[in-house]
Amino acid sequence: MREIDPDRLATALRSTATVVDVREPREYADGHVPGAVNIPMGRLPGRIDEIDRSAPVYVVCATGNRSSAMTQLLIGAGFDAYNVAGGTSAWIRSGHPIHK
Repeated sequence: MREIDPDRLATALRSTATVVDVREPREYADGHVPGAVNIPMGRLPGRIDEIDRSAPVYVVCATGNRSSAMTQLLIGAGFDAYNVAGGTSAWIRSGHPIHK
């Protein structure tokens, strides 16, 4: 499993990184990593073509469980994908901003 911590994600966001938040829309609306695109876990397999294959993809959820499974799916589909360890919870604990 390829994983990064929230601080490395913050650095990656300064470039052409894509962040996919696989939580449900209600969770996403409560606060998410700035710039993250919401594609819920159950819909990701059918919406995989919406994700840019030319840049790394960082997958995030609430704590890292759902995003871990979806990172594996994306890696299997040929993406350069990384799970965000600890998810949005770790992002917030690390002092990074969220967007509502």
